[in-house]
Amino acid sequence: MNWSMYTADRTTHLKIVVVGLFAALMIAVIGISATQLNLGADVMTAKGPQVYKAGQPVVLTVREGASIH
Repeated sequence: MNWSMYTADRTTHLKIVVVGLFAALMIAVIGISATQLNLGADVMTAKGPQVYKAGQPVVLTVREGASIH
């Protein structure tokens, strides 16, 4: 086994290239399959935003004798 990139022979470089290509292929396959899987988050089946309507107006009062700092 060659431990240095400077003294590595042709087979070591080939192994590094093959492992890199395999890793890139696996990442691509996982990414493509993740976009094609239905994980329950489709836009068509997602719930719409909930709308909250304003209630009655609120009046703010201050009690006499209470100090506000």
